[in-house]
Amino acid sequence: MNNSYEPKNIEKKWQTYWNDNNTNEPLDEDSPEGKSKEKKYILSMFPYPSGRIHMGHVRNYCLGDAFARHFRKNGFNVLHPIGWDSFGMPAENAAIKHKLHPKKWTYENIDYMRDELEGLGLSFSKTREFATSDELYSKWEQEFIIKMYEEGMLYQKSTTVNWCEDCHTVLANEQVEEGCCWRCDNEVELKEMPGYYIAITDYAQTLVDDLKTLEGKWPSKVLTMQENWIGRSEGLEFDFNLSAETKDKLNNKFDKYTVFTTRPDTIYGVTYSALAPEHSIVKYMIENNLLTPAKIELIKAMQKVGDRDRAMQDKEGVSLDIDVIHPLTGKKIPVWVANFVLVSYGGGAVMAVPAHDDRDFEFASKYKLDIKIVIDTKDGIINLEEAFTEPGILVDSDKFTDMKNEKAKKAIIYHFEQEGLGKKTINYKLRDWGVSRQRYWGAPIPFVHCDSCGLVPEKIENLPITLPEDVEITGEGNPLDTHPTWKNCACPKCGKDARRETDTLDTFVQSSWYFLRYATNPKHWKDKGIDKDNSNYWMDVDQYIGGIEHAILHLLYARFFTKALNKLGYTNSIEPFKNLLTQGMVLKDGAKMSKSKGNVVDPDAIVSKYGAETARLFMMFAAPPTKELEWNDSAVEGAYRFIRKFYEKSTSLNANEFSSIEVIVHSKLSKDEKLARRKVYEALVKSNEVMNKTYAFNTLIASCMEALNALSTQSNEQIWFEGYYIMSNILEPIIPHTCWEIANTLFDKKNFDNIIEVKDEVFVQDSIVIAITINGKKRGEIEVSPSATKDEILELAKQNENAKKWLDGKEIIKEIVVPKKLVNLVVKG
Repeated sequence: MNNSYEPKNIEKKWQTYWNDNNTNEPLDEDSPEGKSKEKKYILSMFPYPSGRIHMGHVRNYCLGDAFARHFRKNGFNVLHPIGWDSFGMPAENAAIKHKLHPKKWTYENIDYMRDELEGLGLSFSKTREFATSDELYSKWEQEFIIKMYEEGMLYQKSTTVNWCEDCHTVLANEQVEEGCCWRCDNEVELKEMPGYYIAITDYAQTLVDDLKTLEGKWPSKVLTMQENWIGRSEGLEFDFNLSAETKDKLNNKFDKYTVFTTRPDTIYGVTYSALAPEHSIVKYMIENNLLTPAKIELIKAMQKVGDRDRAMQDKEGVSLDIDVIHPLTGKKIPVWVANFVLVSYGGGAVMAVPAHDDRDFEFASKYKLDIKIVIDTKDGIINLEEAFTEPGILVDSDKFTDMKNEKAKKAIIYHFEQEGLGKKTINYKLRDWGVSRQRYWGAPIPFVHCDSCGLVPEKIENLPITLPEDVEITGEGNPLDTHPTWKNCACPKCGKDARRETDTLDTFVQSSWYFLRYATNPKHWKDKGIDKDNSNYWMDVDQYIGGIEHAILHLLYARFFTKALNKLGYTNSIEPFKNLLTQGMVLKDGAKMSKSKGNVVDPDAIVSKYGAETARLFMMFAAPPTKELEWNDSAVEGAYRFIRKFYEKSTSLNANEFSSIEVIVHSKLSKDEKLARRKVYEALVKSNEVMNKTYAFNTLIASCMEALNALSTQSNEQIWFEGYYIMSNILEPIIPHTCWEIANTLFDKKNFDNIIEVKDEVFVQDSIVIAITINGKKRGEIEVSPSATKDEILELAKQNENAKKWLDGKEIIKEIVVPKKLVNLVVKG
């Protein structure tokens, strides 16, 4: 063992050892030995192979590695895999920029990034690695898509979509930012297109209900975000019939439209109705020039803005100069187009009650529409300066007048149902998942268009449908659509000439089941997409780690896909991730690291200068894992110095002189020796808390630093041995190379084999230090026996030399003793 700390040599030595000995591979789950062991499945969200890892990757994967190493060391069969989320638009953009094929660019990046991750000493399974662009992965994904189609979980329809002309692809609402594409910043337009949709809305209620099973295991913020995104609401659904004049104006093409409200108690306060800019009536009026050019222009401008951005805009509207009939009063109600009405929710039409809804009030005030109060307080003191949204008593509401509004909700729904006017219903904001993308670098959707048979799934035995490699990526159009031969095929049903589907799958599909693929033994990969027995052993993922930015889309889709694959018989799992840890971003100079800001720190440079251990320790120490981490060069230096000190002090010990940590007789130790032991065992206790409960790795590292400092104040070699026996064990998940080197040299790694038990004797203190405060300010300290009485503590405090000068000539009017912490004396004079 070299006396000086040389991280490159130590790290290379142990990375080679781990690879040669398959240290990081799980036991075969099909074997008796594997089945008999309790498992832990630790998973960090897999990366997109962009070319180089960044500090966010380092933080994510070091966290996952700490969990994996801890549980592996404690006797669990650990699955800790890595792979590559490798389809997607960036590869096509790179192909255009660098004149490279997307496949070549992607797999070269994977090779480079794999070496970077290996250089960090991350204990990933090598045998379970795959890329989602692998043809074998696409084969099974295409099978799932066909099975979903056969079960009615996937369908094709034409609808208005967000279209980016530059990227030549459909965008989800979440991918439209301020009316522009999230990737290229090009203005997004609305376009009518056929596409494939997964019926995630069929699972909306289940997705809401099962959030309860994740309480206390997932961050409450994530659960709330998912619940809000699904957006379950109960209410009344009814029709607004068009007035006779309106029917004539619309050439009798429409006679009514449906609205949904969560506030049936306000039905008598409706003074206008509003339609989404994309509503079929609005489209008809535009197409047939039933509106002025100015109004048409305003509505088209609204249509170009995505749902999320509309919610942030000021309320805008256009009168359509048509009317509907109130279902209860028979009065005419004007109809407007409003930018706050979404075509994807509640049919794209709303009843508006400005007196009792903030949004409706703002709109009505702006356009000087009628406002009618139908809920009041008992004292009748409501004014029209703002909407009244509190509980109250119905007024001016026919037979429901004087009824409490909460009771009136049920009564009015019942009335609508009895009269055949409407019905109670449940609505969701969640929309079905559009999975079609008009791009090359993605998994081909396995369907064929036949003039005789219509839409036909490819035969399972013909899978995978692979991408042609003889394409040129120019950025214009979909190369699959323009390829001279690829889309030409025979119909799987009748054998006639047919056309292959040229859309590819949204990349969120790949990341929605990859964890189930890892949970399948690689020896089954060619024969099965998911091995159910293997899935039963490994699933659910015990600890999932990733960024909060994935709280909605990825995590929601993964939860849905698991439930869908469960229904299809591929897995018994219902929820994929038992526990979720969302790590904070890595910042520099107060901002997220990015090339455009010029504040990027290259992980390779840090590893080259200080070694992987320093990068790992800093990432775990600089902040709690869920908080943002501010890069600090001096703190990186500090991490390096601690590791060097930890290593170099161990080299002064002679392994031949170590026998067992059981030989220490605690009662015969000096004060400093006892303190050193206590600090070491405090770190051990902290380790158990951190790994199983708090995840606050920074506190564990701080405890180890305190322990090393305490050890340095004494010279008992057996205390040093015990300290290293324990600390090289509990720090192994964080700085594994150094700990393996120390543990191997001093203990032949035997301290990794057994769980180290906490010794209660070390926490029994001969004396404790108590602070003395006078009028709330600290004026001294006393050392007392843990069993000292209140009177004894007070007497010692009053006799303390530092405290005496603050007591001379003063009258003590109050004495407070906080056991084992402080004495507070209140004086006057």
